[in-house]
Amino acid sequence: MDGHGRQSLRSGVISIASRGVTVVIQFGATLFLARLLSPEDFGLVAMVSAIMGFAPVLIDLGTRDAAVQKSKITQDEVSGLFWLNIGIGCVFTLLMAACSPLIARFYKEPKLESMALLSSLSFILLALSCQHYALLRRAMMFQKIAIIEIGANLLGACAAIAMAFHGAGYWALVFRPLLTAVVTAGGVWLSCRWLPGIPKFTQGVKDMLKFGLNVTGFTMADYVRIAADRVVLGRTRGAGELGFYQNALLMYDNLMQVLYVPLHGVAVASLSKLRDNVEELRRSWATALSSLSFYAMPAFGILAVTGQDLIVLLLGEKWLFTGTLFSVFCLRGVAFIVDRTQGWLHVAAGRADRWMKWGIISCVTQLAILACAVPWGPMGVAIAYALSAYVFLVPTIAYSGRPFGIGATEVIRVVGPQLFGALGAAAVGFAVRHFFLGDAPRLVRMIVLVPVCGAFYLGLVVGLFRVRKPLEVGLSAVGNFLPVRLSRFIGMRFQSASHKN
Repeated sequence: MDGHGRQSLRSGVISIASRGVTVVIQFGATLFLARLLSPEDFGLVAMVSAIMGFAPVLIDLGTRDAAVQKSKITQDEVSGLFWLNIGIGCVFTLLMAACSPLIARFYKEPKLESMALLSSLSFILLALSCQHYALLRRAMMFQKIAIIEIGANLLGACAAIAMAFHGAGYWALVFRPLLTAVVTAGGVWLSCRWLPGIPKFTQGVKDMLKFGLNVTGFTMADYVRIAADRVVLGRTRGAGELGFYQNALLMYDNLMQVLYVPLHGVAVASLSKLRDNVEELRRSWATALSSLSFYAMPAFGILAVTGQDLIVLLLGEKWLFTGTLFSVFCLRGVAFIVDRTQGWLHVAAGRADRWMKWGIISCVTQLAILACAVPWGPMGVAIAYALSAYVFLVPTIAYSGRPFGIGATEVIRVVGPQLFGALGAAAVGFAVRHFFLGDAPRLVRMIVLVPVCGAFYLGLVVGLFRVRKPLEVGLSAVGNFLPVRLSRFIGMRFQSASHKN
């Protein structure tokens, strides 16, 4: 346990930096592909991925979180989980290949049959890497994971751009995730030299499988909630409108995953080690969530103000509607980034069953919201989802924290000032944009609005509410990667300034 906090912080920084680089790669690839391909090409791929995307969740069965969360694990237990993943992966590869004609009939689009057939190969590739990935996370070897993920995404993006440039059309988007999965599987096998043995389904495997099934229950419900909009819009509005919606959602999801995907792995590994010390766990959770909110909420608020200009500058004028949708999604992200952390506490407490129950409740509610919003098209759906994120923010985290005595009051205390500051900064940004910069060039608007929103946020949150712990965490994180003398100097200067204030 020596240096546990420092290791966790360092792992979090590495994971976020890795995901940040990956998102830059994703943005760069989308920039090129959006100019080489049509909205219909993106819409066709979204139709397939929305239906087939649930299978990887079932292949994993929550076993990666189960393997990380368990205090001690044996060779037989990991081997049993590995062969279980392989078996399920093979079944889903064959099942999805057989269902490819049905997918084409559902959307009334013959091209989707061959696309779905090829995409089904990704399931077996995912199964090959599940347990090796879990072992790397369990050992908190996030630097190796970062190298693998960046390399795989870079190769996949380059291959897709090359294919699109040579006229491959939507096939460039189909082959990209396949190549990424191949490189990822190869990378984790080379980095984690563990070899599976003969499968033995011991009591330990059964216990982890029970835990994993509850995680899967939440993930499946969450996936249905996430994918339903694309399925319904694809069916009712066609590939063209879905293409605009899909690209806005893709940009937004990439930004969201910069934070919650890498931090989930670090937080679960870190908080699980503290579950026998509830007070320390609560302090660590509060510091982590407060720091995440401090940096993520204003980022989404600023992107909500500048998102339309950013998308048009990157993708071109034909994607103007995508830019508007992206701004709405970013307003949702201000609150939704907190929702995505609910798994930290559920998994650390070993209560995946509560996670699954909340996932089902959230899924049913979101489907009802979708049913009401879909007559207004993509924009109606995006606005409805944004409003629901604020309604669910506090109840979601309060429910997940109940086993540790964390309630709604503490959630508001931890994230309330950041939420108020981010929304206030966004409101100021929209007002300045409308009244003073309406006729300004897009790039000029962005250059002016970013510091205006940022300064207002810092003045409100740091100056008025005196939320400063995240700044200390940020400096500590930077200090972990600086020379010792420089790190100490920065820390001393910051402490001196804090005492004066």
